Amino acid sequence: MTGLVRELPVPAVAARLLRDYPLIPLVALLFVLAGVLELLRPGIISPFWLGNTVKFAIPLAMLAACQTLTMLTAGIDLSAGVVATVAAFVVATVTPLFGVPAGVGIALGAALLVGLANGFGVGVARVHPLIMTLGTGLVATGCLQVYQRFVIATGTDIPDFLEWLGIGRTFGMPNGLFLFIPFSVLILVGLRFTGFGRLLFALGSNEHAARLSGTRGWQVYLALYALAALIAGITGLLYVGMIRAPSLSLANPLLLPSVAAAVIGGTSIFGGRGSYAGAIVGALILTVLGTMLTLLQMPEGARRILFGLIILAVTALHVRFTEQN
Repeated sequence: MTGLVRELPVPAVAARLLRDYPLIPLVALLFVLAGVLELLRPGIISPFWLGNTVKFAIPLAMLAACQTLTMLTAGIDLSAGVVATVAAFVVATVTPLFGVPAGVGIALGAALLVGLANGFGVGVARVHPLIMTLGTGLVATGCLQVYQRFVIATGTDIPDFLEWLGIGRTFGMPNGLFLFIPFSVLILVGLRFTGFGRLLFALGSNEHAARLSGTRGWQVYLALYALAALIAGITGLLYVGMIRAPSLSLANPLLLPSVAAAVIGGTSIFGGRGSYAGAIVGALILTVLGTMLTLLQMPEGARRILFGLIILAVTALHVRFTEQN
């Protein structure tokens, strides 16, 4: 036994633990942050606080799904926040004119167009995902500003069922869980047990080998980025029901935190490794962290600095332990 302990020092044991059970340190960190919150303000940890935390973590976790899926192929989706904003603004402005079904359909259709453009650019034109999604995000922002001029006099109307999902509660928990739970199950099952999920891991691990084995990469990329945009569009519908005030930058602030949630959750930016379960916990961690910084009444600049340093530290530690041989 003594020899075994010598052969497996503490860093090696930690690395093996993180590789085999990556959710354990993330959940532990989440509980530590919750404990610090309780120390800062005794009594804050309550069923109401839990419901509020989950409510604001849901849209972040859904956008983190866009990043997790694309990062598995060594890509990224920098248009996700803009796509969510477009869907939210379109549904709020089209609903007064054509009704709820048409408003939802047109909003998701606009999101899907951006996703198809991303997929074509990445899979067919071979543009780097960072450049492609950044470009389509800028184009979509410009189109949204032009579109606003035509509908500025029509007013806005947020569908009741979106408000029910966004701000309603059932047994103290947010109604958004009725959307998020089946959504997360589909993502988790899809990544683990479907051919499409395996193709994402294969392309991220070794795209050349995947192509030699018969994988049509352009088709996978087209479907991937269309799916990511559709997820972002659905997130935008949920978020506008939560905020109840559509704007031209509604979901944009969620973009970088969604990337951070995916990275903190263990998804490699180099592709081939990741877990959506980790991204969900990462979204909860960032939400609790945001509450903590609010309680500390930090200036916005200091909050951003500390927020970034914590993200970098957690990511560096995760990479340090899991990437070593």
